[in-house]
Amino acid sequence: MAVNNERAGSTPLIERRSIDYIPEAERHGRLFSQFTLWMGANLQITAIVTGALAVVLGGDVFWSLIGLLIGQLLGGGVMALHAAQGPKLGLPQMISSRVQFGVYGAAIPIVLVCLMYLGFTATGTVLSGQALGQLFNVSDSVGILIFASVIVLVTVLGYRVIHWIGRVASVVGVIAFVFLFWRLMSQTDVGALLQIRHFSWSSFLLAVSLAASWQIAFGPYVADYSRYLPSATSSVKTFFAAGAGSVIGAQVAMILGVFAAASADGQFAGHEVAYIVGLGGTGATAALLYFSIAFGKVTISTLNSYGSFMCIATIISGFKGHLTVTRMQRLVFVLFIVGAATLIALLGQHSFLGAFKSFILFLLAFFTPWSAINLVDYYCITRERYDVPALADPDGRYGRWNLLGISVYVFGVLVQLPFISTKFYTGPLVAALGDVDISWIIGLVLPAAVYYFCAKKWHSAVPDRLILPVEPNSTQQAKTSGAGRAAAQA
Repeated sequence: MAVNNERAGSTPLIERRSIDYIPEAERHGRLFSQFTLWMGANLQITAIVTGALAVVLGGDVFWSLIGLLIGQLLGGGVMALHAAQGPKLGLPQMISSRVQFGVYGAAIPIVLVCLMYLGFTATGTVLSGQALGQLFNVSDSVGILIFASVIVLVTVLGYRVIHWIGRVASVVGVIAFVFLFWRLMSQTDVGALLQIRHFSWSSFLLAVSLAASWQIAFGPYVADYSRYLPSATSSVKTFFAAGAGSVIGAQVAMILGVFAAASADGQFAGHEVAYIVGLGGTGATAALLYFSIAFGKVTISTLNSYGSFMCIATIISGFKGHLTVTRMQRLVFVLFIVGAATLIALLGQHSFLGAFKSFILFLLAFFTPWSAINLVDYYCITRERYDVPALADPDGRYGRWNLLGISVYVFGVLVQLPFISTKFYTGPLVAALGDVDISWIIGLVLPAAVYYFCAKKWHSAVPDRLILPVEPNSTQQAKTSGAGRAAAQA
């Protein structure tokens, strides 16, 4: 632990790496920071609204809570399996997709991930703009611009500041949520709400899907925030640290959303932030709650913006070769990303709730197959034996385009189409299933099975061990990497 603290103390405030491999000498941090980061990222207003949707769209309190919990555990397990890859590979999550899709081919899911980040950043900015507008007595649009400025600053500073804000956001979030729960319990007959039970598969599975999609959406970037941990960090402990923080934080927030929507008598939709703050009171108390809402959104919105920056750099480096991102380039990327998200937020702020529900459910069609392929390959096919230097070489082990991974990914998207139910698109089998959207289950199970059996038969040569870049002044690392590469070439 002393070594970790020393490393952390010698690390500059502004992160100097982007999509580079993190050498062992620069590894730092503790597992607890994974827990606080993901708890802070989930104890926020958008998670409250997501939970509320289960009731707003027809579910009862009792079965909505159970459905949300099941979805958290299923989706949280997928998310945490991705988190465990970070310390072992020392790389951003989407770089590792080059193993399954090829150095160029990985750009296909990465582009879609960028769209996800833009959407989530935009929707979070809408809610934060409402909170800051009330706090400073300005319009929601001005509040959106204030919030966007803060996100730019934190994203440019990078990894260490993001983790620090995550720890503070966890404390602020716990205090705010305890207070809001206390106020809600004193104003609402919770027992009576729990007694109203009218189970339907469509409402129940909607709740499961809302929570599962919330968690799975973290998968494409969760390893970005665990990659600085020492490589000897236990994968199991990383799994539980990140997964528990995310699941607990999200479920607590969604429980509050369920009870708030159920007791709102139709006043929740369209006034989400004002209604939640109204539970706590007025005056100074309301001002503090508006601040906690805005601050809670800083963590997750920064994660989205930072992840988007990493994805853009990954796409460019795949076609251009090794890419060293300067601080000025980082600033330009971040300004572009946050600027685009802010524009979307300003244009769509008055139709937020319905658009958000459709957005997060439609996203599942594109990210569940990617998760299935990445996890099956990492844990069942290659079994953590990646050739990290080859990830930057289009002529190397993984090639430019991996037709197997790309084909299974396209299959995974297409096979979900008959089962999708959103405003964007409704599949032909949805009505026959009672308007239940089960596409995300299909998108996880079938691509995983197809990829496993195909990769077992046609997968390219897998190294005998994990091959890492040779680190300067590290004799042992050089020996390990050399032995691994020699074995792979033998």
